Amino acid sequence: MAMVDLVMPKMGESIMEATILKWHKNPGDYVKMDETLLEIATDKVDSEVPSTAEGTLEEVLFQVNDVVSVGTVIARIRTGQEATSASAAPAPTPTPESNEVPATENTAVVQEERPVTNGGARFYSPLVLNIAGSEGVSLSELENIPGSGNDGRVTKKDILQYVADKKAGNVSAPKSMEIMVKQEEPRRTPETSAPVSYSGNVEIIEMDRMRKMISKHMIESTQTSAHVTSFSEADVTNMVLWRERVKKDFEKREGEKITFTPLFVEAVVRCIKKFPWLNSSVEGDKIIVKKDINIGMAAALPNGNLIVPVIKGADQLNLVGLTKQVNQLANAARNNKLKPDDTAGGTFTLTNVGTFGSIMGTPIINQPQVAILAVGAIKKRPVVIETEQGDSIAIRHMMYLSLSYDHRIIDGGLGSTFLNAVTKELENFNPEKEW
Repeated sequence: MAMVDLVMPKMGESIMEATILKWHKNPGDYVKMDETLLEIATDKVDSEVPSTAEGTLEEVLFQVNDVVSVGTVIARIRTGQEATSASAAPAPTPTPESNEVPATENTAVVQEERPVTNGGARFYSPLVLNIAGSEGVSLSELENIPGSGNDGRVTKKDILQYVADKKAGNVSAPKSMEIMVKQEEPRRTPETSAPVSYSGNVEIIEMDRMRKMISKHMIESTQTSAHVTSFSEADVTNMVLWRERVKKDFEKREGEKITFTPLFVEAVVRCIKKFPWLNSSVEGDKIIVKKDINIGMAAALPNGNLIVPVIKGADQLNLVGLTKQVNQLANAARNNKLKPDDTAGGTFTLTNVGTFGSIMGTPIINQPQVAILAVGAIKKRPVVIETEQGDSIAIRHMMYLSLSYDHRIIDGGLGSTFLNAVTKELENFNPEKEW
């Protein structure tokens, strides 16, 4: 018979707030332990929040579309059969109707919840404004969108439906487009009000929200790091033949299909231990060398966009453990089941461009990391083999590797040495390797 506070969970080291998308329970409903209570969204992924206690949902402190800081109490659950314990509950936390917050709370939440108007008093949540800005929906258009939320608020569903209808030609944009929804950050290039004309036979496709976020992230990376890319070529014949020989037994015994990715990760981890500066970040004039080795691996989402889930503590896993982590994260990405923490905390990134048929690439560093390795498609080619009896030409399984690194702290010598070390690890793969 106690009151339990449910707080907004921390979903990654870089995530400080989340937007409430949907409540699955209403005040007065009975909630089981670990039952999904609400859905939230961050800049990276959507996620479900389970209940941390079993009992009756006594109070909901924030509504749909509210932006809440991590650690803030968002609901209260009364455990037991009696409600008398409610009087012993902690001091009340502000409800959405109140503009007051305790001194210990992050006041940025209240500031973000202030109405954004165009001569009126209609409320627009930060999530709706973010989507509107990304999709080029003006404030005057927002004013005319029917809202299905409380007090006629425009919800995420409403704005997304409007965008879909607009692209399908079912709605027309208003004539006046002077007042646009502002982005959270100022544009780096000056805006122009003059319409852009396109000649010839063209198709205009609006970027979706994820693609715009990727675009912004890539531009910021090139503006932050001094990119340099080095290349090498590896003879991975031993590795290819070993995998071909053991893959059926591996799947039968471990219940997992073994791909080349965990083998690449294993080689990268060994080399990072030798060259720890490749596993670092830059903050001002300080180099932050990370002791944990968390390898990000680029994976495809159902919509074709790429995301980088992270293998935490990759240096602590054997080949079986790496294989299970790789498959689990890849499956979660394909099925839109990644959690926010799955994409946080990476210290070095591996991207397998060979999956898409490319033989090499020049990858962009995933900030705040300082290096990213791309591995190309494995191709059979005739190459010169040096033997004690002399040179000969043989058919070998060859692969190109490319390492992009931040020249602010990684010089060409260190970058090339690291890349060569990874190449040697792959070429010297033990064909009798145990797993």
